[in-house]
Order: sequence, then C-alpha cells, then structure tokens
Amino acid sequence: MNQTLLTVTERIRQRSAATRSAYLAGIDRMAGRKRGIERMGCANVAHAVAAMPANDKLRIVAEKAPHLAIITSYNDMLSAHQPYEVYPALIRDEAHKQGATVQVAGGVPAMCDGVTQGFPGMELSLFSRDNIAMSTAIGLSHDVFDAALLLGICDKIVPGLLIGALHFGHLPCVFVPAGPMSSGLPNNEKAKVREKFAQGLVGRDELLKAESAAYHGAGTCTFYGTANSNQMLLEAMGLHVPGAAFVHPHDPLREALTREAVRNALAITHKMRYTPIGRLVDERVIVNAMVALLATGGSTNHLIHWVAVARAAGIIIDWSDFSELSGMTPLLSRVYPNGAADVNQFQDAGGPAFVIRELMDAGLMYADVTSVAGDSLRPFARLPSLGEGGGVVWQDLAPASGDEAVVRTAAAPFSPTGGLKLLDGNLGRAVIKTSAVPDDRHIVEAPVRIFSCQDSMLAAFKAGELERDVVVVVRFQGPQANGMPELHKLTPPLAVLQGKGFKVALVTDGRMSGASGKIPAAIHVSPEALAGGPLAKLRDGDVVRMDAVNGDLLALVPAAEWAARELATITPEQVEENGHGLGRELFAGLRRNVKSAEEGAISWL
Repeated sequence: MNQTLLTVTERIRQRSAATRSAYLAGIDRMAGRKRGIERMGCANVAHAVAAMPANDKLRIVAEKAPHLAIITSYNDMLSAHQPYEVYPALIRDEAHKQGATVQVAGGVPAMCDGVTQGFPGMELSLFSRDNIAMSTAIGLSHDVFDAALLLGICDKIVPGLLIGALHFGHLPCVFVPAGPMSSGLPNNEKAKVREKFAQGLVGRDELLKAESAAYHGAGTCTFYGTANSNQMLLEAMGLHVPGAAFVHPHDPLREALTREAVRNALAITHKMRYTPIGRLVDERVIVNAMVALLATGGSTNHLIHWVAVARAAGIIIDWSDFSELSGMTPLLSRVYPNGAADVNQFQDAGGPAFVIRELMDAGLMYADVTSVAGDSLRPFARLPSLGEGGGVVWQDLAPASGDEAVVRTAAAPFSPTGGLKLLDGNLGRAVIKTSAVPDDRHIVEAPVRIFSCQDSMLAAFKAGELERDVVVVVRFQGPQANGMPELHKLTPPLAVLQGKGFKVALVTDGRMSGASGKIPAAIHVSPEALAGGPLAKLRDGDVVRMDAVNGDLLALVPAAEWAARELATITPEQVEENGHGLGRELFAGLRRNVKSAEEGAISWL
C-alpha cells in the first residue's frame, strides 16, 4: 500500500477517534433493539401497515419477513430522476419474489442546478443537500425497516441521502442509480456555442438548439460534473450494486441491476450478513472516495460534500487531506470538462471498474473493505452484463484500456498527480480543479477587478471593461452570504477572454462545481468574505497571484498595508436581495448557522 495513503488514513483516524467512537456506540445501541414491528405498540403497527395489502401485512407481522424502505428523489423535472417513477413497483415486485416487503418511506426534494443556474433559485441549491438529509431522516424515522434503498443521482441529492442515511447508521443501505442519458451534442461543441453566444456571434435560437441537443432525454447529463462524480464515488465506496453507475436508464441491464439491488439489501440485513451503513463507511472507505475523485478529475463540489458526509459518520477530514492524497494519486481518466469524452464513452472504455482496479492494484485504494457486495471492493473492478436468465453476471476487465484517450492504467496515467489542488495564502484557503486547465494557465498574476455579484461581472464583460490580463474576483458568494451558488454564467465570458490571449483567472468564495472547465478558478475561498475573510480586504487594482503549481493564493500587497486594511462590506440592498424571494426567506436560519466551505457547509452541527 502507498505510504501516503496509509499516513493520511491514520491521521484521519486519530483526528476522528472521539467522534467516530461515539458514532459507533450509537449504532450499537440502535442495532441491539428488537425489530420495529416487534418493538412497537399495536396502534403504531396498525398505522404503519394500514395501507398495505393483506398478504404484506401477514408477512411483516406474522412471518417477520424483512421489510425494506425506499427513499426516493423521483420527480419528472430532473431528467436523471424521471426514470425513478417506475422503480417502487419494480422493487416491490422483486421483494415479493424474495419473500420480503417494501414501503416508500418518503420522498426527498431534488432540484436541478442546470435549471436554476444564474438565477435566485440557485441560492437554495447547496442548502438543499441538508434539507434532503433531513427529509431522509424523516422518512426513516418511522423506524420499522430492516434496510433501505436510496434512489438518487444528482448534485446535492446523493450527498444528502448519504448524510441522512448515516444518521441511521444501524440500517443496511444500498444506493440505486438510474444511469446517464444517451450521448447527444458533444460537450465541447456545446461549450463553443456558449462562447459564441457570449460574444454575440450567435443568437438565442442557435444557443437553445445546441443546449437541447446536449440535454435531450432521460438520465444524467453526460459531462463529468457533480452528478456523475457522485456515481463514481459510490462505486468506490461499495454502496452500489457493482458496476451500476453508468448503464443507460432504458438498457435491459438497468432493470436487472435494480432487482439485484433489492437482493443485495436483503442479503445484508440482520437475518443475513449484517452490514449497517455506518460501519461500512469507515475511514478507509472515505479515503477510497477521495482517491477516486482525484483520479478521475471529479467535481470540486465534493471537497465540500464529502467533508459533510464523513462528518455524518463521525469522521473528520479537511482540504489538506485531499491535497496530500492528490499528490500521490495519478489522473486516470479524461472526461469532459477535463477531456473530450462523455460518461458513456468513459463507461465503454472501462469506466469506474477500470479506475478502481488500477488504483487497488497500484496500492492506491483499499481493497479489503466491506461493501454491499461482500468483504472486499474487488467486485467493483468487474463489469456487469445481462445473463441468459435475465439476471446480472459479472466479467473481468481486459488488461488494457478500451480507449487510452479516455482511461489509462496507473502505470501510464495522464498525469502523475490528481486533478485538484489546495491553494493557500493571505487571501485564505481555496481549491482549484487543475485537470481541465491548460498547463500554461496554472499560474496567473494580474490586477483584480472586484464584483459582489455575477450579473455585475457580466455587465462589465459586455461593456468591454475586462479586455486585459485580469483576475476577476466575485465575493460575498459564500454559504452565509447567499447559500454559495454556482457561478457557471461566468465561464463563457472568461473563456472568451482567455481565448483572446489574455491571462485570466477567477477568485471567489462561491462555487463552480464539476463543470468549471478550462478557466483557472480559485473557488470556495474560506473564510468567506461575509464572515470576515481576507477576500474582503481586496481592492480594485491589487495584484493577485494564483499559483496552482506551488499552491499559492496571494494578494501582492505590502504586509503592513494589508494588515491595516478594513474589510469591505456587503450593501444593505444586496443583503435584502440575498434573503428574499423564491423561498429564500425560509433558509435564513441555515445562512446564519452554516459552517464554512472547508467544514462542509454543514448546517446541522
């Protein structure tokens, strides 16, 4: 095993000793109780099963059959979650075949960042994660279940479901994905049309045509953003049926994998091989997820989300852990935005199974961990297919990549280090996704132009005020200020400026997510400006150095002058704007109580 992997894991284990011990003690207390139906009073039981068919009531009460919960994020607003409409009936049918029963215990909200991008609704996006966690807890709080199936895919939904499930750590849990949409307009061609629109070279009709050709059917978006990074990480954590992540929603294999998820969940209940999620997700499993993220150039959002996920299991990680692991993790895949391929091409080239096999064989990922498929992660290094009887069979991968432009071996990676970098300096701590940024753009030093909202930056771009080397600073975009929205509307104009030969970078306490692309962007700056972070000390014209090679984020201002500067403040008008309209009033308590981005933007501690 790689020594850095072992060292970081041990550091996490020691740091988390008290919180993890308390968490595991709680699991043991809950697991030691009688089953829900046996423990509850008759009125409680009657309410719980009132709407169920008589045969199911008999199975639960008299036969003491295993009883599964479904927590679903189904809605038909999200292309990724629309396929879940038929899953409860499918799951119920398979459970009946296995002598078990199922109830949909609850639904969770699932919003689409692609719809809300650049609009006030995006300011609810990050907080929706903790809302989903709470909704998961409410569904499971009926406390009559032997295991849970968690149906979710996209950006905040999987982390929220996982956080919620880990607060019921005594329950065995299996995640059930639905797969990506078929390939449409290639992502790099879509990006070119966006840049042309930003320059006024094409109109809205052509832009809408391109976007509709890219996002055109059921399934997740096909770029490697947060949603698809979620699926990669769940595979690396052993929480899926092996190989389930990237099978199309309408492929016959998808139904077989979903039925297999029911059988997996039943196999890890108390009656069988008891595998509660809170024990499955230990320090090694969290590190496996971190390494998988780095090896695939995954979403920067997970430097927030997986800090929160780990904390839900009593495990404490930080960005220094990510940075140290990044130094030892080879980049094994190039999927848009850090390559031309989409996730379907990634899957065809070997996908998560290839990456996981390579990392395990190179001693860069723990294989001897518990998963929903057994006492090893090795099953996740095989590919599923449809067997003659309609069930799932798994096959070994070929030794070589199916496409070396998309996936490579650990012996011949795209880069010897991972796709994310920690930046530190007198402006605070931030992260940058380097895997998609050209090497000659990893260091940018230029005067800053400061904005306190993305719309004012876009207005300056349209007015031609940014036609120079510039570090664009968009501050007061952190969790406390306005819920830390993603700032994707900034990517096309910044790409235009970079394409003209200017040295351009973005520095923000907001987010850019897994689709941040080729623009060097220091994001998630912590502490945020509203919380007194040094980003609030910057003034227009200051020179900033962003150095992704050495890990620096510096305002090149004399130390005495920097120390004496007062913090800029947000205007009363912007405070009002950030807190009202489209339901934002309801999230005031979360804005007041939320922790920093590096602490996972947690609102529940």
